[in-house]
Amino acid sequence: MNQPNDDAPQVQDAPGHVTLMGRLRAYFFAGVLITAPISITFYIAWLFIDFVDRQVMPLLPASVNPALWGVHGFGLLLVVVALTVVGALTAGFLGRVWLRFSEAVMQRTPVLRGIYSAVKQIFETVLAQKSQAFREVVLIEYPRRGIWTVAFITGQTVGAISRPIGVDLVNVFVPTTPNPTSGFLLFLPRTDLQLLDMSVEDGLKLVISGGIVAPRERRPVEDWEQVPLA
Repeated sequence: MNQPNDDAPQVQDAPGHVTLMGRLRAYFFAGVLITAPISITFYIAWLFIDFVDRQVMPLLPASVNPALWGVHGFGLLLVVVALTVVGALTAGFLGRVWLRFSEAVMQRTPVLRGIYSAVKQIFETVLAQKSQAFREVVLIEYPRRGIWTVAFITGQTVGAISRPIGVDLVNVFVPTTPNPTSGFLLFLPRTDLQLLDMSVEDGLKLVISGGIVAPRERRPVEDWEQVPLA
């Protein structure tokens, strides 16, 4: 009579078998993944609306102050309407005259002219419809050869920087993770850039998430085309 073999392999549960705790854990993390982005987005939006309301509401008379009625977001609406009215007035003749006068005053103020020029140039570059800034995502070898990082093209290098080099250079911004508002400005030859088939939004998601949220490839590498720079 055969004796039982202690070394025989033990029978394991079926591969597809999932315990109740495992299912509950999976459901919990699925709920977090679904609700967390929506909740955080609404929370940040609420903080922004509340901040604008707290800045605008004290400027209104108490008799017409919507804060006394429990209406939130009215301050943000007033700011949007005011900016729209300012833009409409600036488009007229008197608005253009006032704009030239205010710019002339700012340009002649020793300390403020540098700040005003830099801020104005940034906003014109980012908000202009025909601007190509932050329209392309590229890969570059940084901080040394063999190490690749994601960067954003901000324009063509011109003027005093490109003239001494004598090479077709491109302005490239390398953001930091997870805060893409800080980073490094590099001037690289166009031949050192590897254009990615990726939107700027997907590139920012990749940087902010530290590589966790990676976009899917939308077309073969051999079909990539170089996008002309502004």
